[in-house]
Amino acid sequence: MQDPSYPPATDPPSGSESHYASSVASESLLSESLSSTDSHYHHFQEHQALPPSSGDDFLHLSAADQPPPLPEHACSYCGICNPACVVKCETCNKWFCNAKTSGGGSHIVNHLVMAKHNVVSLHPDSDLGDTTLECYHCGNKNVFVLGFVSAKQESVVVILCRLPCAQSKDLNWDTEQWQALIEDRQFLPWVAAVPTVEDSLIAKPITPVQMTKLEAKWRLNKEATLDDEDLKEEEEIIPILWRYIDAFQYQNSFAPLVKLEADYDKQLKESKSLEHITVSWSLSLSGRHLASFTFSTYESGDIKVAVGDEMILKYDGPELNEPWEEHGFIVRLPGALQEEFTLELNPNKKNPPPTHLNNRFTAEFVWKGTAYERMQDALKTFAVDPESVSAHIYERLLGKEMPEVLFDVKLPKIFSIPGAELNVSQANAVKNVLQRPLSLIQGPPGTGKTVTSATICYHLAKMNKDKILVCAPSNVAVDHLAAKLDALGLNVVRVTARSREDIETSVAHLCLHEQVKSKAKRELKKLIKLKEELGELSKEDSNKYFYAVKKLEKQILKNCDIICCTCVGAGDKRLAGMKFRTVLIDEITQASEPECLIPIVKGAKQVVLVGDHQQLGPVILNRKAGDAGLRQSLFERLIFLGHMPIRLEVQYRMHPCLSEFPSNMFYDGSLQNGVTAEERTVRDSLFPWPIRETPMMFWAVYGREEISASGTSYLNRVEAMNTERVITKLFKDGIKPSQIGVITPYEGQRAYVVQYMQMNSGLADKEMYMEVEVASVDAFQGFE
Repeated sequence: MQDPSYPPATDPPSGSESHYASSVASESLLSESLSSTDSHYHHFQEHQALPPSSGDDFLHLSAADQPPPLPEHACSYCGICNPACVVKCETCNKWFCNAKTSGGGSHIVNHLVMAKHNVVSLHPDSDLGDTTLECYHCGNKNVFVLGFVSAKQESVVVILCRLPCAQSKDLNWDTEQWQALIEDRQFLPWVAAVPTVEDSLIAKPITPVQMTKLEAKWRLNKEATLDDEDLKEEEEIIPILWRYIDAFQYQNSFAPLVKLEADYDKQLKESKSLEHITVSWSLSLSGRHLASFTFSTYESGDIKVAVGDEMILKYDGPELNEPWEEHGFIVRLPGALQEEFTLELNPNKKNPPPTHLNNRFTAEFVWKGTAYERMQDALKTFAVDPESVSAHIYERLLGKEMPEVLFDVKLPKIFSIPGAELNVSQANAVKNVLQRPLSLIQGPPGTGKTVTSATICYHLAKMNKDKILVCAPSNVAVDHLAAKLDALGLNVVRVTARSREDIETSVAHLCLHEQVKSKAKRELKKLIKLKEELGELSKEDSNKYFYAVKKLEKQILKNCDIICCTCVGAGDKRLAGMKFRTVLIDEITQASEPECLIPIVKGAKQVVLVGDHQQLGPVILNRKAGDAGLRQSLFERLIFLGHMPIRLEVQYRMHPCLSEFPSNMFYDGSLQNGVTAEERTVRDSLFPWPIRETPMMFWAVYGREEISASGTSYLNRVEAMNTERVITKLFKDGIKPSQIGVITPYEGQRAYVVQYMQMNSGLADKEMYMEVEVASVDAFQGFE
């Protein structure tokens, strides 16, 4: 591309101005960063010489006095129509300007982010002419990965994509000076000019909320305009309280926030129609079709995607006589070793999937509000059912001050059990919990929360002979705890959601559906085999099958010591009517309070909450609901009200020099080390630590932060390059890939680091780099 007037590369943003969180959904990203611009705009009529009105009639403008119609290339948000300032979205054929409001992105970038579009062209009358922006080498048109480099000899620039083309060496182009076309969420001014003051005078005022609503309306009606938009003021969100008069006030405080989060999650899921995806086909062990695909618009915090979520895969093309679609469930998410989602399709012999086709498929999320419905049901149960919790738990949950209560129980002489030798703080935690109706255990990283929780359950099961309900917010945490309890010889049943029953798990033998299969006899055994072979049963056989399964499930649940499930899973119909005297919730600080209430209102007289409020809190998508208090865990609220947690004080994970900072910063200097420096030192290491006895360092990296391929996240190329160098040196020290973790809060950086290491690995064995786990802070929490 010839452009003799292009400006020199602009300076990178200073300080923290260039840092934006990738895990913010599009609406909150805009509403936080863009400010209202009403004061910068004036209505067209204000600049006209209007004749005085006569009589008491309303003023009517003649046709000559009406503002002229806007040209086709006017900005669809504000109406600015200067050809040098506007950019066309090739996906929806709408034009947007490069005007940037205070603290936010330009109109064109905001649209691309919210609509998940990424191909643009310029106006024929612009300086660069009617140009579709694309990579000179490979033709990639995703504008979020495009940048420019200058020729070494002439004043010419060429557009190249970030990977792989800008990484390749070329004698003609100075690829080391590659710079993104979008900087600080705005196109560089030589690509699309910034509107002048004169341009802004005719612009229509538009707020971030209006932009979001307009984008949502365009999904249903492409011709919608700002004039059609209903601009009713949103209802004020009332924050939660610390203390409540009764359970009705408690319900009225949390229920609107749960609804707000549910509505937002539904809007996000249903707006994610993934078009033009490429599918690779395979078969599962059970013979079902697996469809694997990637989509660059996935952001870890932009939408809650979990194993077991339902999706619809569609194909509508000339290759088929009629459109095809089938429902399925996600069985695998992107991870360290692969970037793909895998969908297991429901069996359908009448309309099998077109496995001979791979391109131009469409995938849609199916939103199910089960989790939110169960939270609302729990809030209602707490309010109307006096038997849902004991009187003491009821008062404590409301935040009322209560005298200390101790159960009259015979404590075991030794709190340690076979295979779990407890330290002093762990034994103290077990002793206190066994005697009290409500206990909080704070477990800093590596202090053995799971071992302590398992030991508590072991003693409670032996002392009370009552079933214990053990929960955690995530399936991974529940599986981990179930395995520990099983190892102690307890009769454990793991209840999983129906949609997750076909998913591989480390505790499959404990799962209720697997125990039903293994314990089935006579007719039920035959029906299970028949169902697996045929995929479906006759109506008569189906009735027999479900009746027999339900009966056997009840029997298995009745005879067990402990039931393990997620907090939301505690609302499963298979547990309906069951009461649990004791409820233990692990990793409670990662769950919202209404989520924790689901297991508690199943008759709890003794509640044990295990977590650490100094680590990550629950993921709340709706910013308003989070700010109003949904982001605060029950654990935190109880601590604020003066309930002192029992702290585990010996950590077995980190080198002592690493534990020193969190101990002093977050745990009042109380953290002790259960491992020595020698146990955490690599022998004969050649890694260039600044201080050899202290294997830790901060490396200041001065790289330019760039927008990611999705437009909603960020990456830093220099940082990724140095990450690869560090990993290569660790490999040379004999460190295994499974021992290395790369943590980044940005999804864009995670994806870029994985790509960069595949292309630029410093060792011949590239497979080693593929095995290094690169993930978010959330993904690593609770792991060594």
